[in-house]
Amino acid sequence: MDHGKMGHGSPPAETKGAKGGRRNGSALNAEEMAFRVTRPQLVAVAMLSVLALIAGLLFSASYANLGIGARDVDGAVMAPGMIMTRDMPAAAMRDMAAVDPGDVTYQAPPDARGDQPIEPRLEGDVKVFDLSAEVITWNILSYERMFAYAINGQVPGPRIRLTEGDRIRINVTNHLPQSTTLHWHGLIVPNQFDGPAEVTQEPIEPGETYTYEFTVSQAGTFFYHSHDHADRQQALGLYGALIIDPADGPAEPDVDQEVVIQLQEWLEREGWTYPAMPMEGAMPNFFTINGKAYPDTDTIRAEVGDRLLIRFIGSNSAFIHPMHVHGGPFTIVATDGVPVPDGARFEKDTVNVGPGERYDVIWTAREPGKWLLHCHINHHTTNDNVEEEGAGGLTMIIEVSGEGS
Repeated sequence: MDHGKMGHGSPPAETKGAKGGRRNGSALNAEEMAFRVTRPQLVAVAMLSVLALIAGLLFSASYANLGIGARDVDGAVMAPGMIMTRDMPAAAMRDMAAVDPGDVTYQAPPDARGDQPIEPRLEGDVKVFDLSAEVITWNILSYERMFAYAINGQVPGPRIRLTEGDRIRINVTNHLPQSTTLHWHGLIVPNQFDGPAEVTQEPIEPGETYTYEFTVSQAGTFFYHSHDHADRQQALGLYGALIIDPADGPAEPDVDQEVVIQLQEWLEREGWTYPAMPMEGAMPNFFTINGKAYPDTDTIRAEVGDRLLIRFIGSNSAFIHPMHVHGGPFTIVATDGVPVPDGARFEKDTVNVGPGERYDVIWTAREPGKWLLHCHINHHTTNDNVEEEGAGGLTMIIEVSGEGS
């Protein structure tokens, strides 16, 4: 009986297992079918991916020039906020880019001053000057360091002082990472020595020297500056004063002191120095007189009754500065190196100094005290939008001692 029950009872365990296995297999097949990728699905996803890629490329191409790469722009670092249109060429990006710290060949001491007089050597009756263009570090404030393009390791470059009739020879050696030239702004010179690159001369390539030679036939306030990549090089400091005395004595013999004022704008962001330009993202946030921002600008010291000859030079590359002197008006005695006849002279207390312009004015110290000489665009008298010790940027103090009226 027991044996018979075993032969006609429930199926063996393996049979149940087999049936159970068939049931599980059916369930798995259903799940596999549910998640199996079909050919139409693959095609749809592929088409959507291609369309997304095309849309991304079109969007990028509408805002950026995809035809240039990092090598084309020498790994340029652009200023934050600068507008970069899709048709902007690589050459423009290179000129607007930050100075590469790896190009620095000299670190000027923090207290170094620019516009230092340079003495020529004589070769026969020719006055010879040696100028060298290079990338340096330059402090416009004790705490604010710029990467600058400089002549002879200073910003502005050395002051060249001549006398009408001098025969001069100027050797310019280029240690910059790009070509350069120098232009003698306002001077009458032989055309081949005027300075515009690729117009009157071949650019001075890195490592090369070019010699300018001419006879000075004018007198007055002039200056020299780069005329190759000028929007970059001059904005980074490649300029200097050129003062020419008349052959028959001083044009203004009754002055007690002479002051040269050279103006410049700077753009510094997060430790990078960019050439300041009048465009979005390139507007300046620092301003200097003779390479320094207030309160590190020079203090002019005078006595009551002193007459100061102030030479304003528009070495600034792209902005106008209405220069104002406190303590009374001044008299304009020369413009762009040309004397104003006595009968045509007039008084002002503010004069707009545009790029390239020069104004010679005589200011009389009438009362004792501290009198400001400054730009009257108020933003230009700040340091990164902040006033220090009452001002900043394009500000100097004329400190007058003695008895007043």
